[in-house]
Amino acid sequence: MENTKIESTETKHYRRAGFMDEVRGFCIICMVVYHVLFDLNYSYGIHIPIMFDSWFDIIRDIFAGAFMFISGMSSRYSRNNAKRGIQCFFIGMVITFVFAFFAPDAPILFGILHFMGISMMIYGVWEGIFRKVPAPVGIAVCAVLFLLTRGIMYGWLGPCEGVGIKLPDFLYQAKLLFPLGFKSPDFQSMDYFPLLPWFFVFLAGTYLGEYAVNDKMPAFFYKTHIKPLAFVGKYTLWIYVLHQPIAMGIFLLIFGR
Repeated sequence: MENTKIESTETKHYRRAGFMDEVRGFCIICMVVYHVLFDLNYSYGIHIPIMFDSWFDIIRDIFAGAFMFISGMSSRYSRNNAKRGIQCFFIGMVITFVFAFFAPDAPILFGILHFMGISMMIYGVWEGIFRKVPAPVGIAVCAVLFLLTRGIMYGWLGPCEGVGIKLPDFLYQAKLLFPLGFKSPDFQSMDYFPLLPWFFVFLAGTYLGEYAVNDKMPAFFYKTHIKPLAFVGKYTLWIYVLHQPIAMGIFLLIFGR
């Protein structure tokens, strides 16, 4: 989604991090596979047992989190994160309206593109403040805040449901706080990554990105090991936008509906 060989605000050129492209490419492939399996299971009635296993949800979140983390690292290479964020959020809203028109029963209200767009904008606006925090401290604080807010989607301030402090119901009845993780009981979104706790994964990536832009990562980090994977990683935004229409077109040809 991000090009790591671009000019920074200090007009300095950075080495492209091939490993970042490869990780990003692998993550987007995993997302595409997940969405294809999801469509087959829920739209075409093809039972896929792993879709109902809790460990599969954990794996999905790990790959999504890795994608967010790498995107946070890439933000350290960008001259204008706020602009990138606006563009990403706009594309997310286009997808929201398309699904609302063609698939009203499967809304996307705050998917990963919405999340990425808002996260980039927040970082772009407050970048000067975030950079004042030493990278090791920033990563440690983000890890703590992620664990502290991970249960918000389930009504708890803590690492998971039933652990920590039970949050008041009015936060979840407001209906407009779902971007933060306070989703109402009737909230539905086929793709949902709220700012809490996921913004702290993205922000932690920006702190590790400080080492990347300053050539302080191991040598393998800057090399390209699997060229096709790195190629995919350079075009993740386009792949994310186009994979569902392409998949649905293929399904129409196969299933006729």
